[in-house]
Amino acid sequence: MARRWQLPHYGGIDALECVSADPPVPARGEVKIRVTAAGVNPSDYKSLSGGWNADPTKLPLPIGQEAAGVIITIGPDTSIASGPAQAGDRVVAFKISGAFADVVTVPASDVFAIPAGVDDLTAAGILHVGVVAAELLMLCGADEGETLLVHGASGSVGALVLQLARREGIRVIGTASPAQHDKVRAFGGQPVAYGDGLEGRIREIAAGGVDAAVDAAGTDEALDVSLALVADPARIATVAPGKRATEAGVRISAGMRPESIAFRMPHRRVILDLAANGDLTLPIAETFDLAEAKSALRLVASGHPGGKVILTA
Repeated sequence: MARRWQLPHYGGIDALECVSADPPVPARGEVKIRVTAAGVNPSDYKSLSGGWNADPTKLPLPIGQEAAGVIITIGPDTSIASGPAQAGDRVVAFKISGAFADVVTVPASDVFAIPAGVDDLTAAGILHVGVVAAELLMLCGADEGETLLVHGASGSVGALVLQLARREGIRVIGTASPAQHDKVRAFGGQPVAYGDGLEGRIREIAAGGVDAAVDAAGTDEALDVSLALVADPARIATVAPGKRATEAGVRISAGMRPESIAFRMPHRRVILDLAANGDLTLPIAETFDLAEAKSALRLVASGHPGGKVILTA
């Protein structure tokens, strides 16, 4: 019997349970996938304690949004998002419900063939952070020849922003801990340590000023420094949709916003193609067995995983 992680009641990571579950045979428009790897994201744990978006009618709540694997069966008269498919094909699915599992049955419209040269770990982890990175870069409007400040540049979203910006000829200054500076350089950014005095350190290396900023860290420091350095708040994009950012006119990237959904979903295939071409590399911090999902979520919840965290099944 296949396993899946679910939330039986609100109570945080500790409330999660791993249960036996056999997904249904796929109907028309659905695909059944044997999961080999699943990406772990901050949004996977943020809803576990309840809060403003709590909905008891959805309990038990399946966990996980992105998974790579192999098609077991495909529904009648069904093609996946990238075209015709058959049992045995390697695929990735995002955005879905219940990716922390051995087997899932999901809408075919959210399933894409994994391009040759892209391994399952990368496929399982790159779509969510990839579309977020692309949206952040779009929202801040950074262009060729400009200087972009990226907060949280060594994380999975930040590192992809660096790589996307480098392709566009944008100069990037990236904040990270000193231990992660080599990673920032490898992805095309000029590293600077976050912490007290950050604004002054950035001014020293950005003689021509900072044209735009991306906050992939979601911290008060990131917002404060961005507002101090960027003349137009509309050229700051953040993953933290707080009241202060909204009132300041900062642009928001958030998965529940219709504008974000409209941008992100068509970019899934774009991100896969860039990975296949070698234009995007996903920094993977650590992998965990499916049975260790709680530990994986705790690492992500720490705020400093150092890259993408992946479950393997």
